[in-house]
Amino acid sequence: MLAPPLNFTKWLAENGDKLQPPINNYLLFRGKDTIIMVVGGPNQRSDYHINETEEWFYQVKGQLLIKVVDDGEFKDIYVNEGDMFLLPPNVPHNPVRFANSLGLVVERERLDHHIDKLRWYCEQVSCRNIIYEDSFHCTDLGTQLKPIVERFATTVELRTCKNCGHVSAPK
Repeated sequence: MLAPPLNFTKWLAENGDKLQPPINNYLLFRGKDTIIMVVGGPNQRSDYHINETEEWFYQVKGQLLIKVVDDGEFKDIYVNEGDMFLLPPNVPHNPVRFANSLGLVVERERLDHHIDKLRWYCEQVSCRNIIYEDSFHCTDLGTQLKPIVERFATTVELRTCKNCGHVSAPK
């Protein structure tokens, strides 16, 4: 049976409290092939997400900064209000959402063989080695990311770079 259309404006007025840190993510639709999420700001993440499928971003309100690692080079991509951006698969990215910002993210439903990763890099610009990475089969980003992010934040050993010894901030 088909679901009725969703009035997004009304949904936001009634459910805006669901967009809470550290991820600020809420699953709006789960289809057979597609996941549609609403994400609010500000967020408090320092990890880079690696998804084996594409991710489509639409910035409804405010600005989004997507920090990426493109062929080993750290880059910033700004997605302004009204902009869309398609991120290719397997690109490490850290979506930085600012206060009072709001966006939609469309991803492919993960098949059994798809493995997502959360990765942290050393904060020292002269180093930038990978300091921690966790892999998982993604079934619900809104619930699965939080314990990984919290484990990193509360474990000094995970935040310590084995190359240069720098201890990264918890968030």
